[in-house]
Amino acid sequence: MAAPILSFENLGLNQGTGWLFRGLDLHIGARDRLALIGRNGTGKTTLFRLLADQIEADEGRRTIQPGTRVVLLEQDPDMVGHATLKDWALDGEDAPAPHEIEAIAGQLGIDLDTPADTASGGERRRAAISRALAQNPDLLLLDEPTNHLDLTAIDWLEDWLGRYTGAFIAISHDRTFLKRLTRSTLWLDRGNLRRAEIGFGGYDAWVEKIYAEEAKAAERMDAKLKIETHWLHRGVTARRKRNQGRLTKLYELRAQREKMLGPTGVAKLSVESDEVKAKSVIDARKVSKSYGDRTIIDDFTLKIQRGDRIGIVGANGAGKTTLLKLLTGEIQPDTGRVKRAKTLDAVIIDQQRALMEPEKRVRDVLTEGSDWIDVNGTPKRIEAYLKDFLFDPTLTDARIGTFSGGERSRLLLAREFAKTSNLLVLDEPTNDLDMETLDLLQEVIADYEGTVLIVSHDRDFLDRTVTVTLGLDGSGTVDIVAGGYEDWERRRKPRAETRKPAARPKASPSAPPSPSKPTKLSYKDQRDLDRLPGEIDKIDTATAKAEAELADPDLYRRDPDRFHALTKEIEDARATRAAHEERWLEVAEMAEALEAG
Repeated sequence: MAAPILSFENLGLNQGTGWLFRGLDLHIGARDRLALIGRNGTGKTTLFRLLADQIEADEGRRTIQPGTRVVLLEQDPDMVGHATLKDWALDGEDAPAPHEIEAIAGQLGIDLDTPADTASGGERRRAAISRALAQNPDLLLLDEPTNHLDLTAIDWLEDWLGRYTGAFIAISHDRTFLKRLTRSTLWLDRGNLRRAEIGFGGYDAWVEKIYAEEAKAAERMDAKLKIETHWLHRGVTARRKRNQGRLTKLYELRAQREKMLGPTGVAKLSVESDEVKAKSVIDARKVSKSYGDRTIIDDFTLKIQRGDRIGIVGANGAGKTTLLKLLTGEIQPDTGRVKRAKTLDAVIIDQQRALMEPEKRVRDVLTEGSDWIDVNGTPKRIEAYLKDFLFDPTLTDARIGTFSGGERSRLLLAREFAKTSNLLVLDEPTNDLDMETLDLLQEVIADYEGTVLIVSHDRDFLDRTVTVTLGLDGSGTVDIVAGGYEDWERRRKPRAETRKPAARPKASPSAPPSPSKPTKLSYKDQRDLDRLPGEIDKIDTATAKAEAELADPDLYRRDPDRFHALTKEIEDARATRAAHEERWLEVAEMAEALEAG
């Protein structure tokens, strides 16, 4: 095995109130692709700063190969004092050459001459990525790299990292990003750092196995698990099982919604039962909106019903916010109309949710100082409500300034979800949240009795949450698709690849009639369309189980034959899955073409 390019041995950091972590060992290879997972507040960003040599450890030894360049992509870099994004990107001894930054910025679509003090979160993030990648790092530390990026930029970054020849470690709540790119996983939990040689796809099974082993050990000792947040960790498996049940219900709702949508994604309005009319909360008909010469929304029609979970996706500037404002009544259409139920009572949680005053206490934010919080009209002890949102119940008097960015976002979500409403509007709700909070947010949305509108670039979150996806491509057209992000992506890919057919020559009068087109799939094609999704799910389950077993650090020493057999099994399973997925996409496109006539 090659020597690591960066190591920490017996790492310890004391934050004054106690050890954040102690006795950690970490070795990073030259081609490692690592996911760093952990709850908000466990010290992931702090660990990155230690690896980047920005702060000093209280204990331990840091060893780095000579000439190794370590670059940290921070979540929110300090740009104060710089006139433009370019001034910031070119500042410092380690700044790359201007032409190298400009080349990457051009591919990311960011103008570095933008004033730093007025730049949006997405512009600042693109500038930071341009600087980090242009530094030609040997080890790249990515702290929430997809925050504030649109889908086009995320695709570009994933492609760049896929070709990157160095090592990287990524902190991210974006499950799709981690599944596609990582090959090993680091888990920072309760001051301990564990490593498994599995990609993020096997993380859940690995963690549940560890929790199960801890629970058994505690039972043998006839004692409770002595960890500060045992009530959270012992509920992880149960929560995931509940969410699997909710996913099954979500798929059923999508199937019901599909029946209400035409083949092109336009709502069927010709036949409306009294029940459908009664359930309608937002009715948009032939809505258009332009700014200057640019059409943002063109001839958009959709009836949104009570209980719908609507996801809105598209590149930055495609019109997502405009569509959201049209639906909620914040702006009016140029043509068409949007009718909203008179009883609609909305809670809006936008991406500017923000910076609560550091000196305030938790109880001040939630209840203005009270011991009780009104949760949808029902009083509840603040301690119990904090526990529902994965906080230690003893933190009622903690100052907001002691919380991480993710913990502040979670606290704000807790406050907003307590309000009585029948419409939730969530603009980029997943930014800064850890994965356990995302599981909780998915759970809360699934149980919400009203209607939900979600603008998000988090593909996995949308796939787990929404019943209908509205996809914008910037031309004014809005695709309406029953399902999540993957369903929309599948719908738009065939369209993007379609080429204009050549004009057909006119048939002579004596020419025989052309054979009629098939009106339905063959038996084999229909069978593959129906069965392959289930086969893919079975492969994913088996692969995750094999990866979890392979994560045992003693397996190779104990049973090398089993180790090699598992490695081959996973490799074969991935190849089979890819073939199944390609075949399913093929027959799905055939079915869509037949349906469209």
